Amino acid sequence: MSRTVDRTGEKILIMADKPQILEVAVPSPLFRRFDYRAPDDAPVKPGMRVIVPFGSRKVVGVVLALRDHSDVPPARLKTADALPDRAPVLDAELMQLLKWAAHYYHHPIGEALATALPVLLRKPEPPPVPDRQRWRLTEAGCKQLPDRLKRAVRQAQVLVELASHPQGLPRAALPAARSVLTAMEEKGWIERFETSDAPGPTPHALNTEPHPLNTAQRQAVESISASAGQYNAFLLEGVTGSGKTEVYLQAITPLLEAGQQILVLVPEIGLTPQLVERFSTRFAADIAVLHSGLNDRERLDAWRAAASGQAGIIIGTRSAIFTPLARPGLIVVDEEHDASLKQQDGFRYSARDLAVWRARQLDIPVVLGTATPSLESLFNVQQKRYRKLHLPERAGSAATPPLKILDLRGQPMRSLLSTSLLEAIREHLKNHGQVLLFLNRRGYAPVLLCHNCGWIAECRRCDARMTLHHRSGELRCHHCGSQRRAETDCPTCGNDDLLAVGEGTERIEQALQAYFPDETVLRIDRDTTRRKGSLEAALADAQSGRARILLGTQMLAKGHHFPNVTLAAILDADQGLFSADFRASERMAQLIVQVAGRAGRADKPGEVVIQTHFPEHPLLHQLIAGGYPAFAEAALKERQQALLPPFASLALLRAEATRADFPRDFLQQARELAEPLCAENVQLWGPVAAPMERRAGRYRAQLMLQADNRADLQRLLKHWVPLLEREKLARKVRWSIDVDPVDMY
Repeated sequence: MSRTVDRTGEKILIMADKPQILEVAVPSPLFRRFDYRAPDDAPVKPGMRVIVPFGSRKVVGVVLALRDHSDVPPARLKTADALPDRAPVLDAELMQLLKWAAHYYHHPIGEALATALPVLLRKPEPPPVPDRQRWRLTEAGCKQLPDRLKRAVRQAQVLVELASHPQGLPRAALPAARSVLTAMEEKGWIERFETSDAPGPTPHALNTEPHPLNTAQRQAVESISASAGQYNAFLLEGVTGSGKTEVYLQAITPLLEAGQQILVLVPEIGLTPQLVERFSTRFAADIAVLHSGLNDRERLDAWRAAASGQAGIIIGTRSAIFTPLARPGLIVVDEEHDASLKQQDGFRYSARDLAVWRARQLDIPVVLGTATPSLESLFNVQQKRYRKLHLPERAGSAATPPLKILDLRGQPMRSLLSTSLLEAIREHLKNHGQVLLFLNRRGYAPVLLCHNCGWIAECRRCDARMTLHHRSGELRCHHCGSQRRAETDCPTCGNDDLLAVGEGTERIEQALQAYFPDETVLRIDRDTTRRKGSLEAALADAQSGRARILLGTQMLAKGHHFPNVTLAAILDADQGLFSADFRASERMAQLIVQVAGRAGRADKPGEVVIQTHFPEHPLLHQLIAGGYPAFAEAALKERQQALLPPFASLALLRAEATRADFPRDFLQQARELAEPLCAENVQLWGPVAAPMERRAGRYRAQLMLQADNRADLQRLLKHWVPLLEREKLARKVRWSIDVDPVDMY
């Protein structure tokens, strides 16, 4: 080993006969990489975890590269403590994806890599050994199958799942909490066993035969199958109930038979149980499930099953895009239009866009499925980047239900339930139908006020009103999560007659129970599904028909199959018709179409009611006259005229601090730094206060960057972000870059 010493003492170049310097990414908000000496005689490869001293802590970093020199003075060059793995946990393909994503979204590489690792692999402590425990039916359990419908919903589902998988299933793949499995084990219906850890590219047999396809479905399957082993991006646009999932299932069948893996992304946890059920009923393949509802151990086990190739199918939410795949064959993004596929804090990536990029790098097809395509995806079809596959008809020749506008002006109302709607509900219940009511506002009432002096219960940390939750007697802020006991007397004038104003799902539920005392009203929102397994249980009750009146927020409207629903109603369309966000009309149109799609099947014609005080609104008439395609065509023309995405690229610089002046001052400095760097077609808007300026005790402001093309915007960000880091005010605020933002507040 040789050294060249700079006598000024500022730099010493360390040279080695073999690479001994590790370039490491550590989970830090700093846009830089760190050099460490390699541990003695330790074989090192990029993608391996490494435990390093960082400040006063020991942290887990990831090796980016090996070098034979460092510009860090030897007195400051620290030695890595240990390499906990014998092989990289992030392979070359995943490292390439994460490096590109960190570069495109201008996020520190260390935090980006940490996002891709399961929580237990981000800690210096050794992770637990893989859980090889599986559950299977016993002979006594098989005898319970004929009577499964008489069982509790959870137990019946477990019996059916395990009957479809004689090789057994891990706990995370079963639709029941551990307590349910333990109770069934005590009855002797199911048992645990240990499985070996020797996966291989073995073909996966079919549990059930595929359904017959109509012409459009068959053409879609053939197009996807013909692209096996090569990159192609498909936009699978199918009206709700057209059989998109069946297209997924039949397109992946030959890939599974060839021993390849399928990655399926869904926008929300609530969509995973039904997809797992559909996939597990069809295929005798191990399914790995990845979402935030699992504990750290379950997520690590699923991640390992995907990385080893043991799992043939991986179903997960947004972060599952970073799952390692041993033998990738296809990526599916279900409900591709959903804003939940974009991370809204920290590493602000789009799982949908990364799925397309990853498929291109892997040279495999990617399918983006939806009934209401995003305008970005429709634009990519126009630009020949994506190929459109269209399913124009509902499966089983079911008719698409017509949309009916219900003018609320002058209507007698109680809790957003008009007389006309109540009559429609009674009629559908009388005809043995099921009713779905949608309101995107949970809680009992959005405002608690004093009728005497006008006091309103406001959040003490946000510029927002507290929502009253009647059952718990609490006021909750739906923005920062703070909560307190609801006041019984006005803190300003002492009046003890406080009014709950407005309607949330809890209040509508109470009104429905009063109107229909003999019916079960099932409310599905974030408040009723906090407990593990509660969402699956509620969906099972809805799908079985045990509850005939369904009430909920967006989680009820997204992608669920309710075969008995004949009436779907949007209780308050007005809240989505007027907004400062240019994407609001697109989201409202998608929501109306998605809710409408829950109503009616082949043997049960559906009806859709939209309650509004603005029946002449253009968006509603576009949807009625020409459906979602007519709305999308008009919206794309408006976006083009306004030079908004997808005809322009946006980035949002956000800043927040406990003092109101710090974010504004920092963003003003940021603007002054950006102006000389801007190309002619790049515009700066702001800085301005965020639409909700104070949130969680911090004041927020933002600066918008708009460019005609992505390349010019990226060029500006590349030179601008390093300058922001060096600003003194940057240390007094929390700031972040959001490239391709979908949430403007």
